[in-house]
Amino acid sequence: MLNQERQWSAVVIASELIPPIEVDPVSVTPGVIGFVVTFTVALAALALIMDMVRRVRRVRYRQEIGERLDREAASGQKDADESSDGRTGSVSSDSSTAEDSAR
Repeated sequence: MLNQERQWSAVVIASELIPPIEVDPVSVTPGVIGFVVTFTVALAALALIMDMVRRVRRVRYRQEIGERLDREAASGQKDADESSDGRTGSVSSDSSTAEDSAR
């Protein structure tokens, strides 16, 4: 309790010793430097956003192309299997395996 009274008296004494600051609200502005800094931050944010959009678009296009190639490869494999005889495909794969194991 005594400690709190000392703190309170210190605040009262300090407030009496330090006069309040009176500032003219018209003269307190960020000025040219504040405008330049704000404008620079806005340009940097805009550049980052544009770069991010470009990168996201590139990733999306790569994914779409990859999916398209996978579908074409799957349909090409399916067409190759349908056009060839089932025994011919298995014989050719077995013969290549036999040649690879002989080496």
